[in-house]
Amino acid sequence: MPTPAPPPRRADARRNLEALLEAAKHVLATAGVDAPAKEITDRAGVGVGTLYRHFPQRSDLVIAVLEHEIDACAEAGPALAAAHPPGVALAKWVQRYTELVATKVGLASALHAGDAAHQELSAYFYRRMTPVLDALLQAAAGEVRSDVGAVDILHAVALLSRPVPGETADYGRRLVDVFLHGLRKMS
Repeated sequence: MPTPAPPPRRADARRNLEALLEAAKHVLATAGVDAPAKEITDRAGVGVGTLYRHFPQRSDLVIAVLEHEIDACAEAGPALAAAHPPGVALAKWVQRYTELVATKVGLASALHAGDAAHQELSAYFYRRMTPVLDALLQAAAGEVRSDVGAVDILHAVALLSRPVPGETADYGRRLVDVFLHGLRKMS
């Protein structure tokens, strides 16, 4: 017998949840996945009890924030494809993905940690991102190399976006631009 859906949340509970996710997104982007809970709740304007009612474990909060950000990035793909020529849409989406990776301190380690919760996040990431990027690559097939797949691009951008001692985040963005240039088919 299927598990029944949870009852809908009250309006104030939904607002608190959204405030927590938004606050956590900003705090995790600057302080990393080990940011203090108090910093998140202060920014959200809620008590620590509210945080733990929604997210009993730290990993629950990190996963919820990352899933929310992964969803936003994945949903940008079709919107960009509808608004731009294929090659431009692909480049803009890769830049959007670069921002996701660059602003999520600890995202790569969270996705590759041995913790079962993080393993599910890694699977979620690939389930959401790979089909979007595959579709963008297929649309741009005449403009980009055929020997580079979606997972290759996801990994390359993640690696190029890693912090480099003595360099700003712009350095990683510049490297991704070089990668995008190399992705183009040579005539």
